[in-house]
Amino acid sequence: MRAAIYNPYLDTLGGGERYSLAVATSLAELGYQVDVEWKNQKIKEKLESRFGIDLSGVRFVKDIKKGDGYDVCFWVSDGSIPLLRARKNFLHFQFPFQGVSGKTLLNRMKLFRIGKIICNSAFTKGFIDREYGVSSVVIYPPVSVDKFRPKRKSNSILFVGRFSQLAQAKNQHILVRNFKKLYKLFPDWELVLAGGVEIGAKEYVEKLEKEIQGYPIKIVKSPNFKELATLYGQSKIFWSAAGFGVKEEKEPLKMEHFGITLVEAMAAGAVPVAFLGGGHKEIVKNGSNGFLWEKEGELIKKTQRLIEDRSFYKTVAEEGLKSAQEYGDERFKSAVEKIL
Repeated sequence: MRAAIYNPYLDTLGGGERYSLAVATSLAELGYQVDVEWKNQKIKEKLESRFGIDLSGVRFVKDIKKGDGYDVCFWVSDGSIPLLRARKNFLHFQFPFQGVSGKTLLNRMKLFRIGKIICNSAFTKGFIDREYGVSSVVIYPPVSVDKFRPKRKSNSILFVGRFSQLAQAKNQHILVRNFKKLYKLFPDWELVLAGGVEIGAKEYVEKLEKEIQGYPIKIVKSPNFKELATLYGQSKIFWSAAGFGVKEEKEPLKMEHFGITLVEAMAAGAVPVAFLGGGHKEIVKNGSNGFLWEKEGELIKKTQRLIEDRSFYKTVAEEGLKSAQEYGDERFKSAVEKIL
């Protein structure tokens, strides 16, 4: 049996790319010979290092010919609908596209070749179903929760996310601005911003580096998986301002479409305090396994409560650990096998 995978964003090394590779490894474990389309074979090593996964059962080839000659084709859409040619075809949307003329006659004809349309969250599904006139299914991204463990905690607040300004608004500068306020209350705490800088990040990172001077704020550029696991394990709190300042219905692409890093943080015992928007609402139960905030003052206030009330912090962290288990790799593999 042969399977083909296509993701045009592989070199951005983000959560959506982790999703595609999880499909690839799941299919390989089910006995498929898996080919991933990419022009440069060297990307394989980068992907293994960033995500801490073994891709020895996956080949990288220059052209999968839209699935022609394959039993299964898993294709990540860039907003367009491809004419896929495998025996079974699956179209994945990791972005909530809208305003792309999704319901054209040509698109409807191409969709006849698609067995299932898969989205990474209910947030994404809402926009995709409306734009393309389809009924997609949600398979939440896989998180290697067993590889994230609480370590000896330090007074550290962490954010993990790309520094790229090309698509989503991760808003690291918002976190910097608010940490400077928190620092006046808790001068023994630090903020760590970790994430990829490979594409579209140079000017933004340089600006952040100037803004953080004189404060206990660190920027960790393109950490590998082992480094990330350590950062998660040592941090007590996980901040996210992804999507802040964006009108969700008008610019859904700039929101956090799911929020894998929130789950990774919870699995490592770090309590998430995340902006109330996008996929965050599907992960965080406000006041139970973490906090959601709308205004910047709430970010400070809810973080302050976690720092000052150690018993409450421990309760929320333990609930987060339990919640994270719902997104494990085995659950994802079962979902992939079921749709086949």
